[in-house]
Amino acid sequence: MPSKSEHRSSRGVSAAILAGAAVLAGGRALADGPKVTPSGLDVPRYVSLKYDDVNARNGPDEAHQLLWIYHAKGMPVQVVAETREWRRVCDPEGGLAWVHKRTTDGRRTAMRVQPTTLPLLGSPKEGAKVSAYLKGHSVAVLDKCDKGWCKLRADGSSGWAKEGDIWGAAPAVQCHKD
Repeated sequence: MPSKSEHRSSRGVSAAILAGAAVLAGGRALADGPKVTPSGLDVPRYVSLKYDDVNARNGPDEAHQLLWIYHAKGMPVQVVAETREWRRVCDPEGGLAWVHKRTTDGRRTAMRVQPTTLPLLGSPKEGAKVSAYLKGHSVAVLDKCDKGWCKLRADGSSGWAKEGDIWGAAPAVQCHKD
């Protein structure tokens, strides 16, 4: 059986799955409520990974053990704690790790973590006409969420999905402490 680091770097969040997969055609809480942090931003909050390779460590310093490497530029992660220079993030597979703040981007993305294609609707309501599709295991830009619906866009197309059908929109903390 592979180690956690071998397993994490080779499963669903790899660049092979995410690169080109964002194709559109035609947990339990750590604590209650947001907390003010060194950056002045609330936690939890979502950010995306800025680079193709991002080191994930077991503590907020480069001296801490490397747990795995994310190979997934643009993947959404949820910041659940932070220091001045480091962010503790929860990933779509439930992993918790520390990444340097320079490796994150404030742009919001969302991920379809299920393997099935998600129809995106032309308006935020049941029964609306399908305007595009988001492939399983894909990432799209998250424009906004309102009343349980989120507007996504990628490759020149956009549409609405239920908040529960994507990862990267739920306001609650998505991972529990180790």
